[in-house]
Amino acid sequence: MNKIRVLVTDDSAFMRKVITDILHSDPDIEVVDRAKNGLECLEKVKQLHPDVVTLDIEMPVMNGLDALERLMTEHPVPVVMLSSLTREGAEATIRALELGAVDFVTKPSGPISLDIHKVAERLIERVKAAAQASGRLRKPPGRPGTTVAPLSAMLKRKTVRTQPEPAHPGTIQPGTADSGVTPPAAAAPRRTAAVSKLVVLGTSTGGPKALQTVLTALPADFPAPILIVQHMPAGFTKSLAQRLDSLCAIRVTEAEDGEWIQPGTAYIAPGGFHLEVVQASGGRLETRLHQEEPRGGHRPSVDVLFESASRLTNVDKWAIIMTGMGNDGAKGLGRMKETGRVTSIVEDESTCVVFGMPRAVIQAGLADNVVPLDRIAETLCKLLH
Repeated sequence: MNKIRVLVTDDSAFMRKVITDILHSDPDIEVVDRAKNGLECLEKVKQLHPDVVTLDIEMPVMNGLDALERLMTEHPVPVVMLSSLTREGAEATIRALELGAVDFVTKPSGPISLDIHKVAERLIERVKAAAQASGRLRKPPGRPGTTVAPLSAMLKRKTVRTQPEPAHPGTIQPGTADSGVTPPAAAAPRRTAAVSKLVVLGTSTGGPKALQTVLTALPADFPAPILIVQHMPAGFTKSLAQRLDSLCAIRVTEAEDGEWIQPGTAYIAPGGFHLEVVQASGGRLETRLHQEEPRGGHRPSVDVLFESASRLTNVDKWAIIMTGMGNDGAKGLGRMKETGRVTSIVEDESTCVVFGMPRAVIQAGLADNVVPLDRIAETLCKLLH
């Protein structure tokens, strides 16, 4: 088996050395060279043709985002971003995923993280997953040579909604004792009708860009709420929701604890919290956030969301599984199939960045519709009508 050839890019000599050492600790990975900025990265990609590139965001001469956009246009290669946990870092990371990065790893303590070893296992895992994406990369939206507008500019173009968010003043469930994180609290309550249709969706590696493809194709009057689990750490899902909301006709928001969900809105599970849906009085559907143990290494977990949906009665359900590593969602979908009527849509291998989660569902015999990414929204709309 050939080793995965990696080009490490970071402006810090210390970080380049430590990242290289981490990757070299795995026998399946070989670091073929290192670059100190985006421009040098571009030149070395042309020369060395690596299987995967790790790319820091903040660098002199040419930053990571500009380098990524050039790479995806000129020399598409799987890229794993190294990101900070700041708000600006989260927004830049979401932009990077939109431009074509396969995944990202957060630096624990800023641009020069002396404790980068804390995410060593995650970095190796992401690089190996990215290597599977070779040949399946999708170019960023727009014509070659065009620049994607900054996040702030796109947010300004979004039509402002004056209607208050539907919510329920329920008790916020506590987080774990050592998390120090409080789940997003619901806003003021608003009357909402009973919900008889529900879409639940799970995705992981490659998911942010795939979500953009699906959600932007849905009409504003989409007749069901959509609950989404995207594997992503705390601090990034809010930026993802805001970004998608700026692009979609439907409303997209980070889920809050105790919300009364409504059609035409997509709710993304906050990083670090499991998302469940429960049935309230009068047929309303309500969100629940909690920090019980990760399931299969994930919190949020697709299985947890799907299993909660399996307990709903008198609700027509559609479940979607898209690109991602592992098998999260297969057990939950199986539970939905056992307890009631549900129609599943699974992303076809031809468009998956990583064909792990969809493969698990197909192999378990739980896939009712297997379609490429650009047909998922169309298929869903036809099924709902």
